Amino acid sequence: MKVLVLQHLEIEHPGIFLDFFAEDGFELTTVELDEGETIPDLEPFDFMVVMGGPQDTWQEEEYPWFVPEKAAIRKFVKEMGRPYLGMCLGHQLLADAVGGKVGPGDKPEVGVLTVDKTEAGRESRFLKGLPEKIESLQWHGAEVKSLPPEAEVLASSPVCPIQIFRYGDCAFGLQCHVEITEDTVDQWAAVPEYAAALEQSFGKGAVDGLRAKVAEKLPQFNGDARKLYDNFKAILMEKRG
Repeated sequence: MKVLVLQHLEIEHPGIFLDFFAEDGFELTTVELDEGETIPDLEPFDFMVVMGGPQDTWQEEEYPWFVPEKAAIRKFVKEMGRPYLGMCLGHQLLADAVGGKVGPGDKPEVGVLTVDKTEAGRESRFLKGLPEKIESLQWHGAEVKSLPPEAEVLASSPVCPIQIFRYGDCAFGLQCHVEITEDTVDQWAAVPEYAAALEQSFGKGAVDGLRAKVAEKLPQFNGDARKLYDNFKAILMEKRG
């Protein structure tokens, strides 16, 4: 099984999912777009994973590689119909690529917060086994504002109504972070854009409180990530035939 991972910042990688991929013997090709690496031919890859980053989807002049990236996502999901997993910026890029709208949120959503399954989410194979209220790490300022009619919202929060969505039968976007590890908070707090959003929400020195909260919840987070991964893998295997 071959996986194409698109990254926008070295420290924003698939996190705990790297362990799951390794356990299953999946072959990863990682493209660091912010370092000028280019996206290879899509045909050999069984699924695509697109990660977060401090950039915004509309910043195509500042980050011209967004143009070929969105085109690649659109082709992989809409034309090739292959499985896709997008997290944070990767979630927003999926929405943009399939005809949705992305823009600044009313305020940053940062911290250990809860997202609620929608009625569609309660029936979704992707969220099978996860609680009605899913706790996760949030750390974003932009959000998906709207989706095309063929997409379906699976989870929502009061601040960000489109937290998890499905496009087609095997492409999924998650605004909330399910991939985190014990290193995530410290690594992300070193990114100026992320540090600013954290301080805007909680004031200076907030990283210590967030680190402690994430450490307390990490076993639960990793357990939920395992369930999501197993659900996604079942869809992947069925799609592959």
